[in-house]
Amino acid sequence: MSAARAEPGQGTPGTGAAAYTRVCRVADIDREAGVAALVGGEAVAVFRTYDDEVHALSNYDPFGRASVLARGIVGTKTVGGIEVPFVASPLHKQAFDLRTGQCLDDEAVRVPVYEVRVSEGAILVGGVKEQR
Repeated sequence: MSAARAEPGQGTPGTGAAAYTRVCRVADIDREAGVAALVGGEAVAVFRTYDDEVHALSNYDPFGRASVLARGIVGTKTVGGIEVPFVASPLHKQAFDLRTGQCLDDEAVRVPVYEVRVSEGAILVGGVKEQR
């Protein structure tokens, strides 16, 4: 599972609490919105979807060359018959899959995705997930 459900005590398994940074409470992020956070010295964009899943990507937009993805438009689109949660950059509107970081407009581009957990209503962000 690439997202954490916004329910107390639930989330994706991680490597331990010490490897995660508390970003904010789930309730601090509006549905279909994001916030920026500094995690391990990296700018990370943390998103809450309409159905209360929490995702974390690099905040860096490789097309606009700026840390702005947290301010992007969050939604879903159908890709190959599957609903894909995405964020569209506020600069040039390229869409990135929140689960994988894959750009939906250019298959050669992907942004890093971070491990996410939700514990007692708090969003915890870990390290970069391995890309497959």
